[in-house]
Amino acid sequence: MGAWDIGHFDNDTAADFGGRVDDAEAEKKADVLRDVLSSVAGTGPEEYVDGGEEAVAAAALVAAQCPGGDPVTTPYGPKNPLPPLPADLRPLAVRALDRLTAKNVEPLDLWADAGADQEWLAGIAALRAVLAAA
Repeated sequence: MGAWDIGHFDNDTAADFGGRVDDAEAEKKADVLRDVLSSVAGTGPEEYVDGGEEAVAAAALVAAQCPGGDPVTTPYGPKNPLPPLPADLRPLAVRALDRLTAKNVEPLDLWADAGADQEWLAGIAALRAVLAAA
């Protein structure tokens, strides 16, 4: 993971994802988020989740539109505002985040190796709390 900080868009994969969201047509942006969230949420506990940075970034974009959500203001996120996202992305994002905090997950393993797993998990928990409350 080419990461330079703990933020949801502070790695190469998530930054590239922000560009992909920008490149999508307005009516397809929710589908881009849904695809990455579904790919993580749909993995079983015995499967190793290789990656997941895009799902964290997608969850941050969904949470930004929830009451109490923080706007995504990083220069590594999408440059253009997203249209209102469908509410069904919220529980999907929660499921994806739950999967990313379980066993057999690359980002958690990498953050643990770097000694920053608790900080990363705290950021994920904050996103999850906003999404679950919405």
